[in-house]
Amino acid sequence: MKQHILPALKLTLVCLLFFSGFYTLIIFGIAQFSPNDGKGEIITVGNKKYYTNVGQAFTEDQYFWSRPSAVDYNAAGAAGSNKGPSNPDYLKTVQERIDNFIKHNPEVSKSEIPSDLVTASGSGLDPNISVQAADVQVKRIAKIRNLNENKIQDLVASNTEKPFLGLFGTEKINVLKLNIALDGLK
Repeated sequence: MKQHILPALKLTLVCLLFFSGFYTLIIFGIAQFSPNDGKGEIITVGNKKYYTNVGQAFTEDQYFWSRPSAVDYNAAGAAGSNKGPSNPDYLKTVQERIDNFIKHNPEVSKSEIPSDLVTASGSGLDPNISVQAADVQVKRIAKIRNLNENKIQDLVASNTEKPFLGLFGTEKINVLKLNIALDGLK
């Protein structure tokens, strides 16, 4: 029994020191070379500061709506919902989001609504929406702001982030950056 317990304890101690000490210092050191010392990109608008890597609540009709959050955009409690796709409460919540979206975007049919506008992300803090999610909102925003739809489509296109190295991930749009640019349109 000693021949199994002692090596297991040694391995546990080595892993504890490596992963809680050495590895943590390496990652912290790498973060110091990234923008804002690894704290994320900050945008200041007026007197308010916003982190671009944390989702923001945008629900006014004059703005592009954000992806719903399971934690009400509270970064201290980042988490998704534990409710599965067959849970009646979850299905009710998604249906309420669909109904609300259609109420504010009557020209959009249920089948045209991208899933990222009615389902929360795994972290509950996703700052991005899909290009399709932005496209279905263009008519509403153009009408409310009395702007040409093509002008807003151009804004969506110019704020679209391509996949990393053209291979990894999908096209996405940071809602905060898009809405700040939208406020800059005349």
